Amino acid sequence: MATQVIVLNGGSSSGKSGIARCLQAVLPDPWLTFGVDSLIEAMPGRGVGIEFAADGGVEVGPEFMAMEAAWARGIAAMAHSGARLIIDDVFLGGAATQERWRRVLDGLDVLWVGVRCEATVAAGREIARGDRVRGMAEQQAELVHQGVVYDVEVDTGHTESLECARAIAKAVVIGSP
Repeated sequence: MATQVIVLNGGSSSGKSGIARCLQAVLPDPWLTFGVDSLIEAMPGRGVGIEFAADGGVEVGPEFMAMEAAWARGIAAMAHSGARLIIDDVFLGGAATQERWRRVLDGLDVLWVGVRCEATVAAGREIARGDRVRGMAEQQAELVHQGVVYDVEVDTGHTESLECARAIAKAVVIGSP
């Protein structure tokens, strides 16, 4: 079966968005990209039911979880309709978040990708970006990978986004979804 969905999981500022753009450039056929940042930006007031603590911690409540679930079902519906998708997410719940995605993506051929980056490197990127609460990248660097099972793992602390995308692309099965 051809790969229909690529799920990129990594902490804040780990390089997922850059890899997603590079994947769109190196993969044949069009691939759509959707990221959790876009979901948060689409919510009123920069996120309903999500709290960003001063130390970089992130807490999500039932309102956020309900909206995230609806968003994920909508993304899955696009994939079930034949669109090829790249999902850029931060699995704050580790294995539990992966399981939620597994349920909505059931029946699709999914490539699970761990995007790793040393906490200090991600923290430096976070400061350079200037649009994140300081400390988020460091807190999430390992947390998001706990209990998650991957088909491919890349490390953006040592490898450029384009090379990471090429490594991921080698694992993508090409063909009709």
